[in-house]
Amino acid sequence: MNIKVVIFEDNSNLRHGLAMLINGSDGFECAGAFGNCDNMIKNITDTKPDVVLMDIEMPGMNGIDAVKMLRLQFPGIKVLMETVFEDDEKVFHSICNGAQGYILKNTPPSQILEAIREIHEDGAPMTPSIASKVLSMLKSGTSFIKDESHNLTNREREVLKCLVEGMSYKTVADKCFVSLDTVSSHVKNIYKKLQVNSKSAAVAKAIKGKIV
Repeated sequence: MNIKVVIFEDNSNLRHGLAMLINGSDGFECAGAFGNCDNMIKNITDTKPDVVLMDIEMPGMNGIDAVKMLRLQFPGIKVLMETVFEDDEKVFHSICNGAQGYILKNTPPSQILEAIREIHEDGAPMTPSIASKVLSMLKSGTSFIKDESHNLTNREREVLKCLVEGMSYKTVADKCFVSLDTVSSHVKNIYKKLQVNSKSAAVAKAIKGKIV
């Protein structure tokens, strides 16, 4: 079954190019491409996508506010942000609002498709430069405070750090030398302890609270 993608991008050339890329690739389908988020709820209701590719800078409602609304109205849809900027604050707010992945607009076509596939499979794709930004945010500011640990075990903190770095469950399993089921079990415990219901919320809380 094809991965259904909807695009919100105000640059018409880029929007059409992305739509052609997605429709011309096996396993993918562009269900809709829109220049703004003015009718986003109706657009999503009509097209029923698996993944939304969201520009962060648009006239009217920007991508950061749009992703927040999307997460509230359609929690099952994965959101992949795309931008020309490597802005720490925008990255942070996008993640806090529920975006599961973040790529730059100059990302090669094959890597865009790979990111869409990864986010559809519960991964958290980020281009290397964006991942570096996230890691630098983790390292900045005051050091980790013990009473903010939420009683995470060392292994749970290790798994959470991997999620923050954008790793898929399979990559986490390989890195930690454990099974996928074990990773899933750790993630469930992390959600419970952090009082969150999604990977993006766990990542946002980890960054904001300097938990890892």
